[in-house]
Amino acid sequence: MTATQVLHWLWGGSGAARVARVPLIPLAGAYWAVMKLRAAWGGADAVRLPLPTIAVGNLSVGGTGKTPLAAWIAAYCVARGRTPGVLLRGYGGDEPLVHRRLVPQAVVVANPDRVAGAVAARAQGAQVLVLDDAYQLLGVGRDLNIAVVSAESAAASPWPLPAGPWREGRDALSRADLIVVTRKWASAEAAGALADQLGREGGTPLCLARLAVSHLEGMRSGGRQELAVLAGRQVVAAAGIADPESLAQQLRTAGARVQLVAYQDHHAYRPADLERLVRAAAGGDYVVVTEKDAVKLRRRWPGSAVEPLVAVLAVHWERNGRALEQAVDAVLAPAGRA
Repeated sequence: MTATQVLHWLWGGSGAARVARVPLIPLAGAYWAVMKLRAAWGGADAVRLPLPTIAVGNLSVGGTGKTPLAAWIAAYCVARGRTPGVLLRGYGGDEPLVHRRLVPQAVVVANPDRVAGAVAARAQGAQVLVLDDAYQLLGVGRDLNIAVVSAESAAASPWPLPAGPWREGRDALSRADLIVVTRKWASAEAAGALADQLGREGGTPLCLARLAVSHLEGMRSGGRQELAVLAGRQVVAAAGIADPESLAQQLRTAGARVQLVAYQDHHAYRPADLERLVRAAAGGDYVVVTEKDAVKLRRRWPGSAVEPLVAVLAVHWERNGRALEQAVDAVLAPAGRA
């Protein structure tokens, strides 16, 4: 069991998990107090970046869909004739590669210093900035602040880190200009109920999106295949992401018999890992990986081995997606920045 799987269990709703996290509650209380103080004072001297800025982030740890959403926003900016600069913290070597593959026209800069990253992005031709994982980055100003809340996280432990997945509580949504509720394997009814609840609590404009595997692509060839090819087939799903089970769930929905090989988020594939997947590709029907894993495996995959299929994730707006478009348009407008 990976550390990610242990945490998902620890933050789950079973009786054993509730007992196991009791010793962590004092640490969670201390963390909560620090985050409250930081939120109260951290934005007082926020630095203004040199370009219009859109920040995307979440209240919980990983798996909410902030990176697909940030890529969607970057692609929307491209469609509006602007060159986006995607700024990342620089943690994990896979995320810059993912953004470059998802939006080839974007300038992607990974730098823990977002101010320096913004200057570098502008020098490379960026006209608007998209900050991925920046909701808690209080020292940097932004023109549009987007909070992502996953429907799946609503069932998790209500405690902050380390007794639960929460970086901040729902009161932190008051800083958001727009809230996006996402769902992967949660039902439309559960996601809609969460969206309705958040709408009643704060009155902030809100959108609802499903993050779903739209199709499959050959990892090296790029050849497109529909999800229907997996129906009734034995599939090895390899995922080094924050929520590996979400991939397995979506492939099962497509009718596949799934064996999940879960790795830690940002997993660095070792030769033994690669050999394991090559054997699986030779012995089963299909190996399916996420885009985050494919960027690390693509150049190392043996040419003689059966290529894995990459699960391509798409953002499907189920409620009020136009609100996000209008908010981004306001940032892109010549007079949109004071």
